[in-house]
Amino acid sequence: MTQAQQEGAEAPVAQAPDGPQPRPRGMGPLGWLRWGWRQLTSMRTALILLFLVALGSVPGSILPQRGQAPEEVAEYLAEHRTVGPWMDRLSLFDVFAAPWFAAVYILLFVSLAGCVIPRSRQHWRAMRSAPPPAPRHLSRLPQSASFETERDAEEVLAEARRLLRGRRFRVADGTGSVAAEKGYLGEIGNLTFHLALLVLLFAVAAGALFGYRGNIVLTEGGGFANSLAYYDQFTPGRQFSPDRLAPFSMRLEDFRAQFVTEPGPQQGQALDFTAKVFYREGPDSPEKPYDLKVNHPLGVGGAKVYVLGHGYAPRFTVRDGQGNVAFRGAVPFLPIEQRNFTSEGVIKVPDARPEQLAFQAVFWPTAVADTRNQQIVSRFPAPLNPTISLMTFKGDLGLDSGTPQSVYRIEGIGRTLQPVRGGSKILKPGETFQIPGGAGSITFDGTQEYISLAINHDPGRGPALAAAVVAIAGIVASFMVRRRRVWVRATPGEGGRTVVEIGGLTLGNPTAEFDDLVAALRRDVPPAGDDAADRPGAGSADETEE
Repeated sequence: MTQAQQEGAEAPVAQAPDGPQPRPRGMGPLGWLRWGWRQLTSMRTALILLFLVALGSVPGSILPQRGQAPEEVAEYLAEHRTVGPWMDRLSLFDVFAAPWFAAVYILLFVSLAGCVIPRSRQHWRAMRSAPPPAPRHLSRLPQSASFETERDAEEVLAEARRLLRGRRFRVADGTGSVAAEKGYLGEIGNLTFHLALLVLLFAVAAGALFGYRGNIVLTEGGGFANSLAYYDQFTPGRQFSPDRLAPFSMRLEDFRAQFVTEPGPQQGQALDFTAKVFYREGPDSPEKPYDLKVNHPLGVGGAKVYVLGHGYAPRFTVRDGQGNVAFRGAVPFLPIEQRNFTSEGVIKVPDARPEQLAFQAVFWPTAVADTRNQQIVSRFPAPLNPTISLMTFKGDLGLDSGTPQSVYRIEGIGRTLQPVRGGSKILKPGETFQIPGGAGSITFDGTQEYISLAINHDPGRGPALAAAVVAIAGIVASFMVRRRRVWVRATPGEGGRTVVEIGGLTLGNPTAEFDDLVAALRRDVPPAGDDAADRPGAGSADETEE
């Protein structure tokens, strides 16, 4: 028995302590917080959140949104009475202002910041540090070569330094070796892409906080001033005050729409829309003309004015039962079919006496008789034969009840408003309909056109565009530039010769650059004679390359 065995035999056996054993402690709250932070700031989580943002944006591009088309949202809810309210509860008609979208958006921002900023610091330190020293076995690298030369080691290393610096490598000296590295631009591009994505997210969020968007309807001959009273729908950012609205104004002089007139399947298709407007940047600014078109917005007062659509606004003159003019003007109608612009609208006359009047109307720009279905239809979107059908109601419109009403619907039919017997009529421009019972008359004076405009003020638009351009440049650089390392070692060999070993490591697939470096070094440092090339372990670059 050895001395160690004797000592082990004589050592007393440790006895287990009496009582329950202490249980291992868990991570604790702080440990769980650190674990959660590491999970949140991982690139995998950032990619998942980015996918969720893209997935959440799909309903915003497919379904109508209240910020851009509230009337389409109302129409969608009216047509889908079962599914629509549930979709509305999930904020699918106002996706980009939904709490769940904001939560995913903020988590994505935090995840990217926590992932990219530390990586940027690490890359900065890596760029300032020297390239790593040469590995012991260069022949085991993915790219390697070796040869012998009559030059001494210092001369070979000096030539290698000159060659590598000439090719923009960062060079560091080692013990009998030279280490070189380049390709930092690839990682810089990757980090720049993610940092630009952060700026892009921040710019979009800033635009949502400090910007605004609104919709208006502008009829030919009508004007608009940039104040809340003129907006049909206005959505300010959470940090935007209406007091900061720029004092610009505009008026619609004329609107022209061109359609395909040749018979065929394309007949009636829109070719071009042009709204000739005049605008002022301020109350004392000169009036300037501008041709407003689709995808050709007007920039004024830090906002962009876009054309969303157009329609018809028939003009009417309504006289009440006392012969007084109770209403005169154009009323925008909503298209109920987009091909030939059959439209419907409502005329409300609260000033009529002795009873208030209301008219429900259908407008056909080019009216023709459909003998098969015994009805009137529109055959062309341009106003070639404008015709309107009226249905008359009288009573109390309920406008004084304090409950807001839609300008496109008549409330209280059958309760406070009753249809007038014999109160239906089809009119052409210039014709007058005398309402039965001495309730008054309505004259169809003609038709005008209107445009619906979206006015968006987004202070983050410029930074977002710049960030998008930088992100594209960064991702291109990250794909085109690869990190490369090269080591050259020169050691004394047999017969006074010097053995030159070259190793290369490329992030990703190897490139032809290493072969070019080997060829250039062999050219500047001529190898030994052919007899040396036949010796074991002293082959050409092609013979020993792995």
